[in-house]
Amino acid sequence: MKLLKKLNFDYLQNQKIIIMKTQNKSEFKVTGEELLEKIRELIHEGNVRKIIIKNEKGETYLEIPIAIGVIGAILAPVFAAVGALAALAANFTIVVEKKEEDPRN
Repeated sequence: MKLLKKLNFDYLQNQKIIIMKTQNKSEFKVTGEELLEKIRELIHEGNVRKIIIKNEKGETYLEIPIAIGVIGAILAPVFAAVGALAALAANFTIVVEKKEEDPRN
């Protein structure tokens, strides 16, 4: 655990997810079963600009740009695609690009 902290990683024991953080980017390692739930959670946070889903080899499966004011009806096809991806592989990496924070705040 200390080594993960030193390398700028967090480990969420209850979710079994390893997260790597940089200034505006985070990576989450999830299983196929956790994929859709984690994507929904990230979109709900509201500060996400783009989500990239990769397989174990680092190959990009899907890139999801998230616009301000996106509504559920628009996201339904995205959730369907993510659900289909979950059946393709056991483990995924979710790369999350967050919106730049305004330094004036």
